[in-house]
Amino acid sequence: MDSLSAPNNGDALIAVSADDRPLRPVSKAQCHAGDGILHRAFSLFLFDPAGRVLLQQRSARKPLWPGYWANSCCSHPRWGETLREAVQRRCVEELGVTLIDAPRWCFDFTYWARYQSDGAEHELCHVFTARIPSDAPRPNPEEVAALRWVEPAALDAELADADAQLTPWLRMEWPRLRGM
Repeated sequence: MDSLSAPNNGDALIAVSADDRPLRPVSKAQCHAGDGILHRAFSLFLFDPAGRVLLQQRSARKPLWPGYWANSCCSHPRWGETLREAVQRRCVEELGVTLIDAPRWCFDFTYWARYQSDGAEHELCHVFTARIPSDAPRPNPEEVAALRWVEPAALDAELADADAQLTPWLRMEWPRLRGM
């Protein structure tokens, strides 16, 4: 089975309609190839007790936006998995963090962004927040190159720099989250 074949296992992602109705299981490679297939995703922003936000630098092994800074955790629910289950699962897989409190849903939005000639993100993304102790993360080096806690105003300033290596979804999500 090549990487663009239809998935037949528990790793299938969820192709969705514009109104977030599940359409079919689809492989991660299919979701991100060419112009991409609209699929369900999530972004999580983790805050420490001091109100700082955790950013992660994406691993150099990531096919899209390697080495770029992103929100705390972002990924996709699998076919048959709820968003909240996916958020909990990926926090453990990426950051070594088990969320004690349920993540708080904030908003969703659809976006499309191309990364060079390597592929694209075409996602209906659900944005969540949660709080954790600042000493909690134990990142998986396969997923995360580095972590840093950032004051919200410092992230605002960084986003104003068009040359900063920040993912497109972080650039779209943070201002909206700040306005809530």
